[in-house]
Amino acid sequence: MSDILIVDDERDIRELISDILKDEGFLTRLAANSDECMAEINAAAPALMILDIWLKDSRMDGIDILKTVKRDNPDVPIIIISGHGNIEIAVAAIKQGAYDFIEKPFNIDQLTVVITRAMETSRLRRENASLRRKDVSSQDMVGQSTAFRSLKANLDKVTKTNARVMLTGEPGTGKEMAARYIHANSSRASGPFVSVASASIEPDRMEEVLFGRETPERGVEKGLLEQGHGGFVYFDEVADMPLGTQSKILRVLTEQQFTRLGGADKVRVDLRVISSTTRLLTAEIAAGRFRQELYDRLNVVPIAVPSLDDRREDIPLLACHFIDQFNKTQGLPLRTLSEEADAVMQTMDWPGNIRQLRNIIERTLILGDASAPIEPNDLPGQGEAVPEEGRITLTGGLATLPLREARELFEREYLLTQINRFGGNISRTASFVGMERSALHRKLKSLGVVTTSKSGARMAHFEDEEEEV
Repeated sequence: MSDILIVDDERDIRELISDILKDEGFLTRLAANSDECMAEINAAAPALMILDIWLKDSRMDGIDILKTVKRDNPDVPIIIISGHGNIEIAVAAIKQGAYDFIEKPFNIDQLTVVITRAMETSRLRRENASLRRKDVSSQDMVGQSTAFRSLKANLDKVTKTNARVMLTGEPGTGKEMAARYIHANSSRASGPFVSVASASIEPDRMEEVLFGRETPERGVEKGLLEQGHGGFVYFDEVADMPLGTQSKILRVLTEQQFTRLGGADKVRVDLRVISSTTRLLTAEIAAGRFRQELYDRLNVVPIAVPSLDDRREDIPLLACHFIDQFNKTQGLPLRTLSEEADAVMQTMDWPGNIRQLRNIIERTLILGDASAPIEPNDLPGQGEAVPEEGRITLTGGLATLPLREARELFEREYLLTQINRFGGNISRTASFVGMERSALHRKLKSLGVVTTSKSGARMAHFEDEEEEV
């Protein structure tokens, strides 16, 4: 949006205003009637409109155009001009969303001042909206592990492009946060970010929700695609989108336009699309549940979001981040984490990933002692049957094994846990467990523990697992 659209049925006035604005450094477009006006707006929304309220030989008058533009492009400031002005017309125009009303013959200096103020007001509103979105969108990208740095590097590569991105990963890994990070750091940051929860929308309502509808009773009701105009649309769990809707989304991606349900006019949209899925879409395609053409359109840049298991080093950082966040947003106590709690969380199973960690921190802050640090027995599953000091609790399986086998099994699991806790860093693991690095390597080899690269990080596993894959 960098130009001014001038709509007036008098050619001399159109061209006079245009010449003056060009002298001031503005770009202009001209329209003599409502049809020309709407065609220009549909081609590209202007930065500002100067609109004559009385238009001869026109299908719509200025108030009708004002209503339509404000409905579909609410951020475009509109200045109404008229040679038949009165207080009633001015009030009606302002009520419908006009920025100001100027009578003909108008003072050129006055018009220039009003235009400058309107443009500045519009710019400040966009910047404020952008700052609010960035404050919410970028703050949750927390981490320092190799897997996290690899993810962030990939996200940074796509922020300045207009490419479609497909985010894959387990539930709860933060795929929507990654999508919001792309939006907040892109050239569309001042535009909207609209999330489409494909799994939670009833299949028979999907098209109405996406494309909107028009009815005589309720008029135009915008869909999510129209609400995302100029910004991003994020298709969460895109594999849950009905097949019939998939073909229509494919057409939108191709043509950047669609028709509302019950409507006849084409609605043009300018969208950047990000999708996510926890499923293997190639398998969905083979099963006939997802369209190959849509997959090809959406999967331009595939980015895998690592699980929390692949970035255990980040667990203490994320936990502290959530504590601070809950303190600011909900007033929950600002508790610290003991070193023991840090270590326990890094060894726990996290099938729900970051979402599960966030929920556990919230629960702990609500139910725990607000004045004390978070200890291991505050964490779910860690407070029962605390062993006496200097003892550990044996599981039933371990207690039935001979000493040599039990010791080997314990060492293997213990070292697997510690290596993964330190992100595959053998030096840090050796320092923590109190072994020389060379001795640790020999011990791992004797136990059949190997490390391989996964999600940009080194992860340890028992070598038999590799053979089973």
